[in-house]
Amino acid sequence: MITHVSDAAVSDAAASDSAVSDAVASDVHVSDAVACPDESITAWALAARAGDAVAVERFVRALQRDVRRYVAHLCADPQAVDDLAQDTFLRALGSLHRFEGRSSARTWLLAIARRAVIDSYRYASVRPRPCDTPDWQLAVEWAQPRGLPGFDDGVVLLDLLAALPDERREAFILTQLVGLPYAEVAQVSDCPVGTVRSRVARARATLLDLMAA
Repeated sequence: MITHVSDAAVSDAAASDSAVSDAVASDVHVSDAVACPDESITAWALAARAGDAVAVERFVRALQRDVRRYVAHLCADPQAVDDLAQDTFLRALGSLHRFEGRSSARTWLLAIARRAVIDSYRYASVRPRPCDTPDWQLAVEWAQPRGLPGFDDGVVLLDLLAALPDERREAFILTQLVGLPYAEVAQVSDCPVGTVRSRVARARATLLDLMAA
């Protein structure tokens, strides 16, 4: 059983704001984004919960690309991606004392990212908006590394994904691009596993039809 961390330890983790800001704002290249198993990431989250500053940095760097890509998909403002990603990690660090490892840290963090985007929409709804044109596709492109093999194919995929309904696009990105299991996507999206499977299957069928056209 993991014991709860003291307020002082949580404060120590929260004091890493500048490190989180630097990591999230930096441009991540594929060579730097080492694929880490969920077990390692969850272990880092639990160590960060205990006030381990090195674990905080590893946790952020392991998941920042997934968070930025997911946030870029959800939000309509490409200029807000970095701020929302940073807000996600700061919320997570402030809530680490409640994380007990019952789900993977990746699933837990993406659920926080989803709430951060929803909160940003609620905040924006009461303020004048300079532009009403959603540009999530541009935001996702900005969040991807450039000049690498397969990048052009990735842009083509983004064009195809733009044709999908929002819920199917979200399910497809989380399962096929981010790599979450269906059960964890159901937790993030707050819907039954069967619904996620249906959305992915329909998204895949639509993409195949578009590619054959």
